[in-house]
Amino acid sequence: MFWVYVLLSQRDNKFYIGQTNNLKDRICRHNEGRVPATKGRRPLALIHSEPFATRSEAVRRERYLKSLRGNGRLREIIGMLSRQGRDKASRQRS
Repeated sequence: MFWVYVLLSQRDNKFYIGQTNNLKDRICRHNEGRVPATKGRRPLALIHSEPFATRSEAVRRERYLKSLRGNGRLREIIGMLSRQGRDKASRQRS
């Protein structure tokens, strides 16, 4: 199983998009500072992930999300997640 994932830097509020075959380990490596691209942007939170059967499918999706068109789609996904989180929080308070 391969994964495309999106991390949000809690330092600068910017996204990092990547792909891996071991999601848990990869996120740990990011947060331990062992990934040069995100070392100075820690802590990082996983905000989205998608599973794929093959690495080539995951790489294709990663490239799409990093593209201008894909970036717009990513922002839609994140917006939906934000709304769901707010809705869930308001239901829990009720």
